[in-house]
Amino acid sequence: MFRLSDYMRQITNPTPVRTRPPGRPVKPVVIWNLTRRCNLRCRHCYTVSADVHFPGELSHEQAMGVVEDIGAFGVPALILSGGEPLDRFDFFDIAQAARRQVRYLALSTNGTKIAGETADRIAEIGFDYVGISIDGIGATNDWFRGVDGAYEAAVRGVRECKARGIKVGLRFTITRDNADQLDDILALCRAEGVDKFYLSHLVYAGRGDKHRAEDADRARARAAIARLIEVAWQAVEAGERFDIVTGNNDADAVAFLKWAESRFDDATCAHLRAHLAAWGGNSSGVGVANIDHQGRVHPDTYWSDYTVGSVKETPFSALWTGDDPMLAELRRRPRPLKGRCGACAFKDVCGGNTRIRALQLTGDPWAEDPACYLDDAEIGVETGGPRVEVTPFRGKSHDPAHRFF
Repeated sequence: MFRLSDYMRQITNPTPVRTRPPGRPVKPVVIWNLTRRCNLRCRHCYTVSADVHFPGELSHEQAMGVVEDIGAFGVPALILSGGEPLDRFDFFDIAQAARRQVRYLALSTNGTKIAGETADRIAEIGFDYVGISIDGIGATNDWFRGVDGAYEAAVRGVRECKARGIKVGLRFTITRDNADQLDDILALCRAEGVDKFYLSHLVYAGRGDKHRAEDADRARARAAIARLIEVAWQAVEAGERFDIVTGNNDADAVAFLKWAESRFDDATCAHLRAHLAAWGGNSSGVGVANIDHQGRVHPDTYWSDYTVGSVKETPFSALWTGDDPMLAELRRRPRPLKGRCGACAFKDVCGGNTRIRALQLTGDPWAEDPACYLDDAEIGVETGGPRVEVTPFRGKSHDPAHRFF
């Protein structure tokens, strides 16, 4: 996740760069997909969820054991997700236990079930943040999410959270079919007093892979980030606390740095780059981890075809600090990147972007990310060979048994 507004504030209120002591393992943010069940049918769902029971989900006892383990391990933040996490039969038991174990607790939801007693219980538990997904205004959102009325129910969820003093954000996955509604979504944030806006670039996983031809092209992605940079800077200059973050395309950080270089002095830009390099871009397998609905551990939520192990058999803490070969490769700096990503002058800032897109299109997790919208000159790459292009889904993703080494 690229915290655009936070780095914007480094321009007006610079702070020392935080560096991590060499050799100290990172305690990751854990995104836990509590269930695969969901009342919506989103076109870009990376878990291919549906409103049915999926076998093999963690029992109540197993789930509570996970909560205790990640608390003892010192996980700094836990995001409860799904499917629709509120569809999990013991959701509130898990959330209440997690509140005692982690410093930061968030809920990732479609928002349609947040009302009345459910909203009260979310407030009582004390979630630090509730992120609600909306992918367009009115009928556009309902088409993306596969259910009529989903938009109105999600907006109601936003209002229910705000009425109870819960920090709430909107999440928007940009594609070619809704890119023109970005300003409308930003206006909705303003009208509803939303605290944070999160723009997600499409990742080719689950149904998102099936519909990858609908991804926003590079020109649309670039235009969207340029607009968000403009809005974020306006908010910072005005002293407003409206946060903008983006996810799943770490080229956004490089685009921000290029914007700064065109407006501010060398010392300011060097300070920004130092902060961005300390962050390091893509954090799959490093600062972010995923536990899926069956207890399998992955480098992030989109790496469902690569499993480190299962919490049903081994505690998460042991899996994350073990000797898994893919985690070791993801934690290398620089990573063993190829193509434009390997030659890029901003690997320290971007970290190689989103590896799953490269894997789905080429079969190689270290190939260039086709969704990078920056041109060769901008990233210091000699203009030359052809780029990897997004091709339509042809019936299956790469074999889950694909050997990465």
